[in-house]
Amino acid sequence: MTEAAALPGQPRGGVLSGPATDRAVNVLAPNASAMTLDGTNTWIVAEPDSDLAVVIDPGPLDDAHLRSVVATAEQMGKRVALTLLTHGHPDHAEGAARFAELTRTHVRALDPALRLGDEGLAAGDVITTGGLEMWVVPTPGHTADSLCFHLPADRAVLTGDTVLGRGTTVVAHPDGRLGDYLDSLRRLRSLTVDDGVRTVLPGHGPVLDDAQGAIEFYLAHRAHRLAQVETAVEDGHTTAADVVARVYADVDRSLWPAAELSVRAQLEYLREHGLI
Repeated sequence: MTEAAALPGQPRGGVLSGPATDRAVNVLAPNASAMTLDGTNTWIVAEPDSDLAVVIDPGPLDDAHLRSVVATAEQMGKRVALTLLTHGHPDHAEGAARFAELTRTHVRALDPALRLGDEGLAAGDVITTGGLEMWVVPTPGHTADSLCFHLPADRAVLTGDTVLGRGTTVVAHPDGRLGDYLDSLRRLRSLTVDDGVRTVLPGHGPVLDDAQGAIEFYLAHRAHRLAQVETAVEDGHTTAADVVARVYADVDRSLWPAAELSVRAQLEYLREHGLI
């Protein structure tokens, strides 16, 4: 068994940029950090025999990156015809307006404030640009406006920040809510059980070849963290900062501010359910 195969979700090794499935190609943005991992994955999705492509999450406002996405599509023999957003965080969406200008496309998103054009995105919508069949899956929790995109022909799901290629994501309280996030993970798990999804194309980090394993790991991890937070409160750690210091003691302190957002979401969840 390879080292990657032993990790949750079986992450692929090698270079992140490039083809990931028959229909999806990644262009990695140069914005690596503790929060964005290797950088933001900007996905170009298109039917192999079509000259039209859809771009998901243009990424940060970095003109060189945005032009690289356009150039990559052109090298594939495609013209970018539509831009989609998984959610509104700047590392995914800040460059959307400039990208729309470069490509003369509309931007579709759940949040009306992020849209350029008349159409938004909602549960059950199907993206059909260039013959694609890509379903919109609402997955609130990381943020209230988080979406995933189910690509049935590739047995894949593009997850934005809902499921990452490495590590786990932040429930960005107060916009993000833990109850919503757990429901979203269960919704994604149903895609792996009922709809044959095998591959996660994340917003950050490597492609995951075991979608069900990744999502089940996320659910188990959340249950474990929630139990740790409940125990910390029972032991007298009542503030979010105190709980972080207790529960995340083995985590790099540079990540503690993000961890505190998740802890606030966990505390809210525990209070709502009468557990603390």
